Amino acid sequence: MTEDKSLIAELERSIASVILGKQETVRLSLVTILAQGHLLVEDAPGVGKTSLAKSLAKSFDCEFKRLQFTPDMLPSDILGSSVYLPSLGEFEFRSGPIFTNVLLADEINRTTPRTQSALLEAMSEGQVSVEGKTHRLPDPFFVLATQNPFEFEGTYPLPENQLDRFMMCIEIGYPSRDVERNVLTNHRNGEPVDKLTPVVSTAQLRQLQESARQIRVDDAINDYMLDIIHATRSHEQLQLGVSTRGAITLYRAVQSMALVEGRSYVIPDDVKRLAGPVLAHRVVVKGVLHEGRRDRAKMVINQIVAKTRVPN
Repeated sequence: MTEDKSLIAELERSIASVILGKQETVRLSLVTILAQGHLLVEDAPGVGKTSLAKSLAKSFDCEFKRLQFTPDMLPSDILGSSVYLPSLGEFEFRSGPIFTNVLLADEINRTTPRTQSALLEAMSEGQVSVEGKTHRLPDPFFVLATQNPFEFEGTYPLPENQLDRFMMCIEIGYPSRDVERNVLTNHRNGEPVDKLTPVVSTAQLRQLQESARQIRVDDAINDYMLDIIHATRSHEQLQLGVSTRGAITLYRAVQSMALVEGRSYVIPDDVKRLAGPVLAHRVVVKGVLHEGRRDRAKMVINQIVAKTRVPN
């Protein structure tokens, strides 16, 4: 546990040196990757989404690729395709950009549902099937997808069953004035993320992910989480509550949060802290326009957490 805590502290320092003034964003990103989940960031352009993905990849000594989604993109542009080699008289599989450790799926809602589903299936299965053959994805594999919540023209909103594949949905937000002044200074001699060096190997990352799964979750905490989950299914403002997959995801997330906090057990505050980022994008609010749906969902989840009895 002491070694794990030291590695996590180094990781946080490394990423926070690039993503200034956003400690909670850095921590939630780490929680997601250590829980072997994927992250959806809904925010305006230019707030640091690419820098966050790059700093994660560099800190973990992982391969990084960025994919800009467009309306004319095909599944093969992500997964790869088989190419015929006349000299050999056979087909050879050429892997696509999804074969990496950290994938930045930029503006995922700008491509068609067919292409979105190709990526999201790979995220859930850890493999892709092309022309009847299955190809395993690298391990570790982490997707940081982004979408702009302020633009709706020419976009294809992710349906609920696909949003469910993301462990968390978060915002980065604009930095404070003082922090933004430091950002300007940091960029004086180029991109700070380019100067990062690995602090954790991929083997150590896998060990941290395994350590997260060993974190103890008492029955009282399980009941506390289930009380929150079941409340979403009967809430008068919600059309669709959290699925069983969502409950399992919350379980994995709180285990990871406990590890990042340096504990071998989960406490109620872990559940309170993660309920919004893990659950809000999994519910459907009644009678609310798309642009206001996520904010209302967060508010409802916060209300449910506030009313749910906390175990002693």
